[in-house]
Amino acid sequence: MQSEIVDTPAGDARITWHPPKKGTATRLVLAVSHGAGGGIEARDLQALAAALPPLGVSVALVEQPWRVAGKKLAPAPQTLDTGWRALWPALAKRGLPVVAGGRSAGARVACRTAYELGAHAVLALSFPLHPPGRPEKSRADELLEAGVPTLVVQGGNDPFGKPAEFPDGGHDILEVPYADHSFTVPKRATITQDEALTVLTDGVGKWIRSQSAR
Repeated sequence: MQSEIVDTPAGDARITWHPPKKGTATRLVLAVSHGAGGGIEARDLQALAAALPPLGVSVALVEQPWRVAGKKLAPAPQTLDTGWRALWPALAKRGLPVVAGGRSAGARVACRTAYELGAHAVLALSFPLHPPGRPEKSRADELLEAGVPTLVVQGGNDPFGKPAEFPDGGHDILEVPYADHSFTVPKRATITQDEALTVLTDGVGKWIRSQSAR
């Protein structure tokens, strides 16, 4: 694991790399950013950083400038996009295909910028399809206009949009049963928290392998 600071017009961003071990061929880079209410310590991001490198995936956990600066509130979407665009060359410098990803607000950034940046694909974790209780405020257009193969990983009980609420389009959906927006499952669920994360990592791993093969 190694970190690097990248200067952007929105401030310094930080990339923490989780590469495959020596002797394992690296097939592609998965760059994933956090949401508006947390950082790269999110359980799904950490689970992917542990599970994917053995599959030949170099996982880059990206901290947006506002988070590096210690601020508690994320800036406007335009500023988030500016930071992501500026750090993209650092993600692509190894000459490998880059899958753009993120959770929640980070997933929206990845979708909005994927095509213009030449992303190989998009991984959208807990895509916030709408604000809780406000399905009429849909953000489906951001997802549908990503322009590259996209996997949405969504909790079965996510108040920002349950899997069944998503429109048809050029994306696949992986449901994590019982999980909420942070992929937390209640104690009454028929699967454990560890099992829920295994659903996530196994599903993303299978999808990643299919993307590295094309």
